[in-house]
Amino acid sequence: MCLGIPGEVVEIHVDRADLATVDVSGVKRAINIGLLEDGEVGPGDWVLIHVGFAMSKIDEAEAKAALDFLESIGQAYEDEMAALLESQIE
Repeated sequence: MCLGIPGEVVEIHVDRADLATVDVSGVKRAINIGLLEDGEVGPGDWVLIHVGFAMSKIDEAEAKAALDFLESIGQAYEDEMAALLESQIE
């Protein structure tokens, strides 16, 4: 099962506008935001992430509901977190 996981944008990379640092349950990672419209996200916004790519912008309430759900289903959430930890954009 492939899941999207919510993350809060911490910063947009100055040298690479297609990258942002996000915080996902305390894990900070660079993700690709190139699939979103230019200027669509900024620090404090929430995005839905799958394997290192922001798929869409979501609001904070939707992010919290998604995280609560993901944590409740156990292994699929752990698998998605593991995929996020293994992903790295250079």
